[in-house]
Amino acid sequence: MEQTIETFNGTKNVEVNTIASQGDVQAGIEFIYHMREHLLDVAVATAFGLIVYGIILFMKAKIK
Repeated sequence: MEQTIETFNGTKNVEVNTIASQGDVQAGIEFIYHMREHLLDVAVATAFGLIVYGIILFMKAKIK
């Protein structure tokens, strides 16, 4: 890739997808590893959501 800027003339080497896929894999592994620290948070949020959904279904059934 060549690039010319007003005060700079030269070339710039850009490597595309050489180790990016390895970085993505590493990021995915780290994400899964760190999710173990938040299992309680996710479980509480899921339970809360299901309870609210149940209340809404109960209210809709009582209104009809």
